[in-house]
Amino acid sequence: MSKSLAKSTSLVSSMTFISRILGFVRDMIAAQIFGVNAAVDAFNVAFKIPNFMRNMFAEGSFQQAFVPVLSDYRQTRTPDEVRRFISHMSACLGLILLMVIALGVIGAPVIVKIFAPGLDPYRFSLSSEMLRITFPYLMLISLTAFTGAILNSYGIFGVAAFTPALLNVCLIATAFGITHYFKVPIEAQAWGVFIAGFVQFFFQLPFLKRIGFLVWPRLNWRDPGVRRVLKLMLPALFGASVAQISLLLNTIFASFLQVGSVSWLYYSERLAYFPLGVFGVALATVVLPQLARQHAAKSPEAYASTLDWGVRCNLLIGIPASITMLILAGPLVATLFHYGKFSVHDVLMTRQSVIAYSVGLQSFMLVKVLSSAFYARQDVRTPVRIAVITLIINMILNVALIIPFKHAGLALASSLGSWVNTFLLLFTLNKRGIYRLQHGWIKFLLQLIFANGMSGLFLWWSAGDLTRWLNWHWQQRFLHVFILGIVAIVIYIISLWLAGMRMRDLKVKQ
Repeated sequence: MSKSLAKSTSLVSSMTFISRILGFVRDMIAAQIFGVNAAVDAFNVAFKIPNFMRNMFAEGSFQQAFVPVLSDYRQTRTPDEVRRFISHMSACLGLILLMVIALGVIGAPVIVKIFAPGLDPYRFSLSSEMLRITFPYLMLISLTAFTGAILNSYGIFGVAAFTPALLNVCLIATAFGITHYFKVPIEAQAWGVFIAGFVQFFFQLPFLKRIGFLVWPRLNWRDPGVRRVLKLMLPALFGASVAQISLLLNTIFASFLQVGSVSWLYYSERLAYFPLGVFGVALATVVLPQLARQHAAKSPEAYASTLDWGVRCNLLIGIPASITMLILAGPLVATLFHYGKFSVHDVLMTRQSVIAYSVGLQSFMLVKVLSSAFYARQDVRTPVRIAVITLIINMILNVALIIPFKHAGLALASSLGSWVNTFLLLFTLNKRGIYRLQHGWIKFLLQLIFANGMSGLFLWWSAGDLTRWLNWHWQQRFLHVFILGIVAIVIYIISLWLAGMRMRDLKVKQ
């Protein structure tokens, strides 16, 4: 099982890495062509709204509810019964999404007013116009998440992990190909989002057919499996997505700040969520079906062992990623975005929020795995209660930190709120006896402290002054980031080895 989990995680991480690299290319092109201005703020709002709902609905509550039920069907039902369940679920999901999209397109101005109440008339009007174009993406990407969840449950992880790369391809293509046709150039990106929804959905269908689950949708609200999923979804809709809600709160608060604040936070989130997407989400994607199967098979020891493995792997990657982002915040922003219309001022402002997000990066990653431990057991109430507490704390921190730190204060509030979420999830798992730290944790933590200290000292010593990075040509910036990254990784691995860590230590304990 250990090799299978590690192999699947590596595959998902690799595919996600490709997508994220293309995402950075897309953002670099957007920063150079469009810069940071009122129109870009408007697009970021129009894109963030369906993207937020996708993360909350399709990749949040729906997957957390659907995957455990599907895993249970695999364990206890025949293939024909599984196909009927998928047929009924797809029809019900599609009908719900169709109604949501209709309401969203009609009520676009109202939605923008709710999500970004501080926008001036120009940004508000432009956001409403572009939201009508981007909102149907929610339906298409949700159906894509549905097919991807089926593929993941049957051990086909690479397809769903690669699919987000197609969004970046579409946005890059529209930025270069059709921008000049629009009076407001950034509107081309809105159409890129719309096109990407179709491309991503139809890309996965042949793979679904290959495993025999491309079935015609048939509406049946009385299907027991459908009712179970919908019952689990309603509370999970909030509980699985507290991180996304906190980011949405950031957009609402940032809309009242100076022009550019929404975009600075957007670029910061893109950078901060790179390691989260490449490894944190990938790990949770692999662990959730495994935990669900172990719970259905009534194997509590294997369940706890898999969860412990997930937490250790999370820390092994998350801590150095957080330290690297903290130390290299300025150089990374300059290397990725300081081109064309993205000014030095934009670099400095974005750096502030990147540093703030680095404080919470590890917790963002841990929440993905720890919350999966509840959803795999079809327990949605507990993470919802914890999410409510976290969100209240997050809102208080937003109000407290926005005055002294502006947009960076909003990012810091998200980070601190996420740590509260992490500790409450971990405390509850421990209290209920679902998960306790297993043998070897003190040694493991000491090894992490030593290795991260060594690599962190190297990065701090070699990063240099930001002014130097700003004056370099783009080739010099990328070369230095590449060299620093490779050397830091080598130092980290060697330090772990010197501290006594071996590959066998990362196997799932049976």
